[in-house]
Amino acid sequence: MPPEKSPQSPDMVFFVSEQRVVISNKHGEKLVGLLHQTSSKKLVILCHGFQATKMLSEMREIIRLLFGHWISEDSHDDSILVDLAAAITREGISAYRFDFAGNGESEGEFQYGNYRKEADDLRSVVSYFLKQKYDIIALIGHSKGGNAVLLYASMYHDVPMVVNISGRFALERGIDGRLGKNFMQRIEKDGYIDVRNRKGEFEYRVTKASLQDRLSTDTLLSSRAISKSCRVLTIHGAKDEIVPVEDARMFAANIPNHDLRIIAEADHRYTGHEQELTSLVLDFIKSHHENTLPLRPKL
Repeated sequence: MPPEKSPQSPDMVFFVSEQRVVISNKHGEKLVGLLHQTSSKKLVILCHGFQATKMLSEMREIIRLLFGHWISEDSHDDSILVDLAAAITREGISAYRFDFAGNGESEGEFQYGNYRKEADDLRSVVSYFLKQKYDIIALIGHSKGGNAVLLYASMYHDVPMVVNISGRFALERGIDGRLGKNFMQRIEKDGYIDVRNRKGEFEYRVTKASLQDRLSTDTLLSSRAISKSCRVLTIHGAKDEIVPVEDARMFAANIPNHDLRIIAEADHRYTGHEQELTSLVLDFIKSHHENTLPLRPKL
């Protein structure tokens, strides 16, 4: 791909190569990702949300229009991650975005909950790049991906910065919007709920175990378990129609070393506020990573 110029220094040119990097998780499933490699070994890892992928959302939207697939809450976070990866590489920092198991090109079966398993997937990715001598300076996640990076930071203490974009704190909320009313009674009775799109076509199955995975994930405990040495930025739209902005304030109240930025008019997908979102992320990373010592990896 052609070289990119830094917006801060137009005369400075960064050459970026793109390559598929496939990493096995602890279950032997292949996680497929795209590495945007600059001349730097400093690396940012980006995590997608529910039913989203590492790729652009425009093609996914065309597929939905053609085949009527249901539009998920995170269906547009693909382009958010693509835009962020491009902006990060323009700063001379490498970036890697990948599909969690059961999503996109990665192997595995899609699951509704999967919070701990996605943190485990992320652990496999981080461990791989640490072994390749990369300096992982930040993890970034949008929506459910925000939960993944925060949960990871609560379990491991080898990444100095985390950016949570529109993650959900109260995981017991928002379920009926996807599964319908009386979902607990229905899943207790049948053991599962089949989610269908607007045309009545099957989308995916929610098992009792996958629902319990979500309900048993303790964001309060995990937030408080994040090390003070890990700087966390939460960004949220004040007009988020999927995850209430109050969730962002709950993260801010419980994560030890936390910055909160609320974009007044932004929705869950930051429609019309993409540049503001990108600027907040870049400013946070640039203001910290040069003065941050690498944390000791716990492999």
